[in-house]
Amino acid sequence: MKRSNIRAKVLTEINLIPEEKLEELYNFIHYFRVGIEASKVTPEQIMQLAGCWDDMSDEMFNDLNEEILTRRQQAFLRRRSDETSFG
Repeated sequence: MKRSNIRAKVLTEINLIPEEKLEELYNFIHYFRVGIEASKVTPEQIMQLAGCWDDMSDEMFNDLNEEILTRRQQAFLRRRSDETSFG
């Protein structure tokens, strides 16, 4: 569907909203749009992180990697025990 058709349909639907609900609709649309704008990440922002671990020693990297694995296992075990406690 063309953008202009979608925009026309959205505007038609908006015109059918009761007057007393327009403020709620406005808030929803406004925060939806603001969220979209805030979530746009530029390549420059991503590249700021590139190489941030380059100066980390192998020992420190291995320790970090081990800690991540341990925490994931613990989180998974907690989730599994939560799921079985419902039965």
